[in-house]
Amino acid sequence: MNEISIPIPHFGENQIAEVEVTVNGKKKKYNYRVESFPWKVTVPAGDMEEQISETQLKIDNLRNMLEEYNHGWEIVQIFTPREQAEYIQVLFRQRHQHQN
Repeated sequence: MNEISIPIPHFGENQIAEVEVTVNGKKKKYNYRVESFPWKVTVPAGDMEEQISETQLKIDNLRNMLEEYNHGWEIVQIFTPREQAEYIQVLFRQRHQHQN
């Protein structure tokens, strides 16, 4: 098992959580953050057959923002936005871990 899930109460958007874990007597520290990205797009007018779906536009927009995101952080999870959401949350883990 490479992953464990730890519920963190009251963990808000754009916050960083530091998690320290002891594995076989060795302490490791991990940093996580949740970021919010815009999830609304304007669908261009035009022939319906030529239009990209609204969902595809949202995905393309998010992909572009994530490609430009700080490369010191890796994506852990993209949360499913609720219907009519204006933002989508993404969980990141810091790539270079601090070890004690």
